[in-house]
Amino acid sequence: MNIVYADEFVKQLRKLPKNIQLRAVKQEALFRENFFYPSLHTEKLILRSKELWSIRVDKKYRIILRFAGDDAELVYFLAIGEHDWIYKYTNRL
Repeated sequence: MNIVYADEFVKQLRKLPKNIQLRAVKQEALFRENFFYPSLHTEKLILRSKELWSIRVDKKYRIILRFAGDDAELVYFLAIGEHDWIYKYTNRL
């Protein structure tokens, strides 16, 4: 699987506390192994027919992503942030 990091995602990740950055890296590794690993709480978001998904970094932070195509070999990490902010952000996509 290839993951492409949107510029916005990279900027947001760099602004997060170091412990959250490390947790995001750990969750990404789990995601690469199994999209539906239990601690990720993978969730499809229903937003104006956009194919967006959310995975959990911890109780407070989420990563928003999009699969490119049906084979899931290419994934775009679009944004990372606090739960409430991230869902407001997705409405702007």
